[in-house]
Amino acid sequence: MGGGAWKVAYADFVTAMMALFMVLWISAQDEKILISTSKYFQNPFNSPVNATTGVMPFNSNKSTQSEGKDQGTEKENDRTKQIHLTFLNSVAADFYRLLHLDDNLAGRPIDIQVTTDGLRVTLFDRAKRPVFLPASTELTEWGSFVLQNLAWMIDRHRFNVTIDGHSRRGGESGKPDYSLWELSADRANSARRKLVHYAVDPGQIERVTGYADKRPLADEKPDSEANDRITLNLTLTAKDRMKDRKLVDQAVPIHPSDPPHPK
Repeated sequence: MGGGAWKVAYADFVTAMMALFMVLWISAQDEKILISTSKYFQNPFNSPVNATTGVMPFNSNKSTQSEGKDQGTEKENDRTKQIHLTFLNSVAADFYRLLHLDDNLAGRPIDIQVTTDGLRVTLFDRAKRPVFLPASTELTEWGSFVLQNLAWMIDRHRFNVTIDGHSRRGGESGKPDYSLWELSADRANSARRKLVHYAVDPGQIERVTGYADKRPLADEKPDSEANDRITLNLTLTAKDRMKDRKLVDQAVPIHPSDPPHPK
């Protein structure tokens, strides 16, 4: 009944002897081989040798500890970036809800895009829902309503602001000696004054610029009414910004609701 027990004992003895011989052999090697062997047992799924046979050159790859640290840092950066984008999308969605905007994307009065460093808010001065009175810097009821809510959002989240005024080609400036340059710049300044009036600290305004009709939208004709607009770039830091911000997300979807129609 116990005739096979010696085989098990013998197998254990042979295994122990092999392990002993391996330890003795490794102990007799130089430092390079010791380090290479140590690396292998720390990460056996990442072979320390090249495609050909032989011992890997000393310190030819990063240590497992360094690789793990780098991967951990990369994951943390990705997580931080995702949290940042989620926050910005949430802010944009809240702003849409405040304005009770509908989902008519073709003629939307406002467009919000998430950028690498904040939000880009475009207020379109359309005939159906104008931000300004015709050929004027005076805000309509709708324009004041939008800027009041925008001022609340900027103040709450401590955004820094740049404001750019734009006009369409052939647009009316209202006076013979008053060009689109003056009109676009004055409209941007009118928006700045309204933001400061409601809530925004003047120190948060970094720049106010008028571009006349020199920067039409890429997907619109130069004389399209969509080019009559005010663009506000909202950022979370005060450092210098790149001219063309790389978009990291699409325009935030608008939740359908009954939009207000100011008189």
